[in-house]
Amino acid sequence: MNIQLSLLADEAVELVHDADGGIRYYPGCVAEDLTAQWFVALRELIAWHSEQRPMYDRIVDVPRLMASVTLNDPDCPPCLKAAHEVVQKVAPAPYNRVGLNLYRDQHDSVAMHNDRVHDLAEGCPIAIFSLGATRDMLIRAKRGGSSHRIALAPGSVLVMSHASQYTHDHGIPKCSQPQGPRISLAFRGRITR
Repeated sequence: MNIQLSLLADEAVELVHDADGGIRYYPGCVAEDLTAQWFVALRELIAWHSEQRPMYDRIVDVPRLMASVTLNDPDCPPCLKAAHEVVQKVAPAPYNRVGLNLYRDQHDSVAMHNDRVHDLAEGCPIAIFSLGATRDMLIRAKRGGSSHRIALAPGSVLVMSHASQYTHDHGIPKCSQPQGPRISLAFRGRITR
């Protein structure tokens, strides 16, 4: 599927600068009507699951649904391949997996964190493609410095360099107002063992 990229390189918003590309936000990479179609398709096609994790001496539910897809899987949905094509135009890299998160409403979230780098290909960025409702992402320097709150609109791509995982945390907070559902597609280059 050939997707027309609707942005120019100079439309990127640089949030964090580092030698590997920092953290950049690319709004409007794909039209909202097409991202709405992809949202509906993925919500129905993906085998979403919930997880539990230990936290503060107890087991808690992860506040979102999750899934993971290998990009070379013959059953990979066409819209994931199309989103991958868009991401490659914005931030070319050897992505081989996409982690999907379904934020069902304003109560779903992901705590501030950095991605684990031990199984990421050295130097490979993480590209997050957004579908569905707009949600804010918080980005905070680990050792002081500036923080950012950016609204991740449908059809946008946020690119975080490999190096930024050492210097910054990111997360999607809960909201006090009702929110529609959102799906994030996190493209990563994972080391295969």
